[in-house]
Amino acid sequence: MLKDISCGALRSQDIGKSVTLAGWVHRRRDHGNLIFIDLRDRGGLVQVVFNPELAEKAHEIAQYLRNEWVVQVLGEVSARPEGTVNEDMLSGAVEVYASELTVLNQSLTPPFYVNEDTTVDENVRLKYRYVDLRREVMKNAMIIRHKVVKYIRDFLDSEGFLEIETPILIKSTPEGARDHIVPSRLYPGNFYALPQSPQQLKQLLMVAGFEKYFQIARCFRDEDS
Repeated sequence: MLKDISCGALRSQDIGKSVTLAGWVHRRRDHGNLIFIDLRDRGGLVQVVFNPELAEKAHEIAQYLRNEWVVQVLGEVSARPEGTVNEDMLSGAVEVYASELTVLNQSLTPPFYVNEDTTVDENVRLKYRYVDLRREVMKNAMIIRHKVVKYIRDFLDSEGFLEIETPILIKSTPEGARDHIVPSRLYPGNFYALPQSPQQLKQLLMVAGFEKYFQIARCFRDEDS
């Protein structure tokens, strides 16, 4: 098992438990005898401590960790010492003392740092989208979108609506903008169009008796930007 709990889900009630975590190295701090990392996954951050007196091999490996390396950590959840609780982290009351450390994947120097709140050129963000999506602001935007769409679905479902997905490849029909054209592989010289709206397909559903219908529709319009 890669992990059995999310980094951001650890709380005071987990103190004393053995856990398996996996994620990205968000930040590393070497205090000489002790090495600390903030381990990040989708659920948040947790501080991991490498003590050579408790796990010499894990401490040795931790000396080489860098930002955005992917690692797996086995360890025990402990309460943070008095005065070191991090109120800015959901898991800030605890830390994990590592007993084992496995490097799952190393990372080259990233084009920009996920743990820094800096302005990054949009073209760079788009080129390295997989890195951009790791940033807190982007992750939160995805979560909010998910929650909004789920709320809409749950509400409409409670009102008796059916979610029906209409076709994406259709016949070209006059609309307010140009169509995105998709050539047919089986019928050379013929083309499909991506729908600018599901209007006609929705009307077919109404005629068929699906009077309470909804979908989160993808609409494709070839417009000048």
